Amino acid sequence: MCDNQSFMGVYISILRGINVGGHNKIRMEDLKALYETLGFSEVTTYIQSGNVIFKTDKNQPVTILSQNIEKAIEDKYQFVVPVIIRSASEMQTIIASNPFLKEPGIDKERLHVTFLSDQPASDTVKAIGKYDFPPDRFRIMDREVYLSCPGRYGNTKLSNTFFENKLHVRATSRNWNTVLKLSNLTNL
Repeated sequence: MCDNQSFMGVYISILRGINVGGHNKIRMEDLKALYETLGFSEVTTYIQSGNVIFKTDKNQPVTILSQNIEKAIEDKYQFVVPVIIRSASEMQTIIASNPFLKEPGIDKERLHVTFLSDQPASDTVKAIGKYDFPPDRFRIMDREVYLSCPGRYGNTKLSNTFFENKLHVRATSRNWNTVLKLSNLTNL
């Protein structure tokens, strides 16, 4: 998967750090309207954490789409929000590729996906392999980090900040149920 692929169609944008702890507040109906002013159609939001499904006929690389959304949010709200985008078909591949689903007895309620803004450099992927925080585990595949956190995600050391610092890319995470719901909302 390449983050500079151009697609026409359905996308899922995943915003990092909005409506968390009373910071970077954006109402979902306002976010939906902002996307519509950018020329996107069939805009749907899902929960308050900043998940937006939209369609576009603009044949632009997803990096440009992300930058345009980030700039529009910054212009309107005066704070920076990283925006990571996946196409609907990429999201289906992400779901099908989760290595933890093959493990017997895995608790799907404890699975998460950390979405990365870019493909991390192979040397950083190799270097992060030395970190071990049992019982929490991770697997990096392309631009995703699959997480199994048998405790609570809020207590893991495998946070967005951890992956951003170690892989030198932006990151945002969603629990497995949210990932499935976002894919379902694309109607593919």
